[in-house]
Amino acid sequence: MTQREKAKQPIEADVVVVGGGPAGINAAIAAGRLGARTVLIERYGFVGGMSTAALVYPWMTFHTVEGKQVIGGIADELVRRLQAIGASPGHVRDTVGFVNTITPYHPEVYKTLAVDMLHEAGVKLIAHSFVDSVAMEGDRIAAVRLTSKSGRLEVRGKVFVDTSGDADLAYLSGAPTLQGRDEDGRTQPMTMKFRMRGVDLAKVKQYMLDNPDEFYRKTPIDELESLPLSGVMGFFKQWNAAQLPINRDQVLFFTGPEPDEVLVNTTRVQGLDGTDVEDLTEAEHLGRKQAQQVADFMIRELPGFERASLSQVGAQIGIRETRRIVGRYTLEAADVVEGRRFDDVIARSGYPIDIHDPSGKGVAASWVKGDGAYDIPYRCLLPQRVNNLLVGGRCISTSHEALATTRLTPSCMATGQAAGAAAALAAEQGLAPGELDVRLLQEALRAEGALLV
Repeated sequence: MTQREKAKQPIEADVVVVGGGPAGINAAIAAGRLGARTVLIERYGFVGGMSTAALVYPWMTFHTVEGKQVIGGIADELVRRLQAIGASPGHVRDTVGFVNTITPYHPEVYKTLAVDMLHEAGVKLIAHSFVDSVAMEGDRIAAVRLTSKSGRLEVRGKVFVDTSGDADLAYLSGAPTLQGRDEDGRTQPMTMKFRMRGVDLAKVKQYMLDNPDEFYRKTPIDELESLPLSGVMGFFKQWNAAQLPINRDQVLFFTGPEPDEVLVNTTRVQGLDGTDVEDLTEAEHLGRKQAQQVADFMIRELPGFERASLSQVGAQIGIRETRRIVGRYTLEAADVVEGRRFDDVIARSGYPIDIHDPSGKGVAASWVKGDGAYDIPYRCLLPQRVNNLLVGGRCISTSHEALATTRLTPSCMATGQAAGAAAALAAEQGLAPGELDVRLLQEALRAEGALLV
């Protein structure tokens, strides 16, 4: 069979997952482990999404502010397997002080390990492929159509999972979506992240100990001498004096994976739409210019960076917020802050609401009350109007404010696992995902180590 003839043959699956970021990886592994014929479609030549292409590092957080672990399952298994091969120290204290723990990892090793785990679960990975249209049969998706290096491909399935981050599949299939905050539709800013090598982290830590007022108020200065430095937020004096044309109020970076390396999260591109190709093109250019400006400033002005150099910029700009579905339930800010529980819980999170201002300099944070964690209900994964579609990751059904916690990678991993498991169970039983007994889903998630209480 020629390549052209092969491309004309539909690929058949039980579960089709669109988007190979952390949510999609976990969705596909979960579905494959439950015996579903599973296909994962990814536009890049590697998996990992924002965690690899956009250098969104480290993962935060698997725990509550008090240190109770609330995210487990496949996400935590990935961390343990990275630890076993020396590619992560595991969950470590956050020396920024914003959360209790963060989880550093080596992104290049993660790319490989994730594909190994997909193969172990029997998942077929189709990379270098972009979903650009959907074939509908009434209120069901019959197939997705891809543009690929092999030409046009069609993938048919029983149940589909949208882990694109941008609700691309939901949008193309006609499911209702929202974008941005209610008053003006503006989204949280994009950030072009970059790495620097040659950083003297001992010198950075000593400066923090000598100048505690120059850093975030929750920085654990009293414990810093005994803690490995994992992250830094501050250098207020130097940042304010520099007057860079970036609408942010401090420097933020995280250490590792190498001992002289940091990942800088300081650029800010506002007012552009991450689902508009022209806006994205402009955002990429602005983000790369800002990365060079910030790196030059850090080398020139910050103690410990005198011999540092810019070593890597993200393959794409990091996107915090675009489209999200309108589901059967919309998680609200009050649900998060009050630590609400739901009978149909499929994931929990302890990350606070963390809104990077769509137009200003600051970050607005609201912490979770009670035991420090909130439930994410299954209904947030079920879009309206399309009966054989589930959603996991950044584009689940939330308000603009609640998305500022569910968008974080461990939460996306957890909702991705839930969506994949639900898809496999629904396909096996010949049900629409909305008809599935959520107790069976919860049982399947617990069997894979998910933490639901």
